[in-house]
Amino acid sequence: MSLRVYLAGPDVFLPDPMVRAARMKTLCAARGLVGVSPLDDLPGGDPASWADLPEALRIARRCEAHIGSCDVMVANLTPYRGPSADVGTVYEMGFMRALGKPVFGWSNSACSFAARSRAFCGVSGNVDAAGMLIEDFEGMADNLMIDGGIDASGGVFVRHEEAGDAVWTSLAAFEACLDAVSRHGPTKL
Repeated sequence: MSLRVYLAGPDVFLPDPMVRAARMKTLCAARGLVGVSPLDDLPGGDPASWADLPEALRIARRCEAHIGSCDVMVANLTPYRGPSADVGTVYEMGFMRALGKPVFGWSNSACSFAARSRAFCGVSGNVDAAGMLIEDFEGMADNLMIDGGIDASGGVFVRHEEAGDAVWTSLAAFEACLDAVSRHGPTKL
């Protein structure tokens, strides 16, 4: 039985997200995995009870339904519009963790969360302009709850440094993450 992999991340906001999703699914299939994109329709369509919901709420429920149907999550945690991962992706990770399923993460930034936070805030120390402490735990790719959740689930967090446009086009870290999922296999997940 092939593992169903939920492909979380801000990739849905790229200029051509369907092409990106298709590429990611092809890379999953090459490893015997079934990629499930947040953009996919639900089998059988949306439940009739969602018909009167605003589009945004239908999308949210569809994503949660997809997550529930998957065995594992592979999340793009490349910093998005700030020093940290996309907040929607982080929510999805928490949802998956609450279901007791493994989460694997990947990022096209190898820089630590503390260094990105200092650069974002324009400071060199561990306190920002508002006097708030900058989280600085050695080796953390993002907020400690993100790294900690991945670790506690049995997943791994793959980081690969990309520059320029490659931050949003390279799938090298994603492929390394899929390889880690494949190595774990269904019996270890």
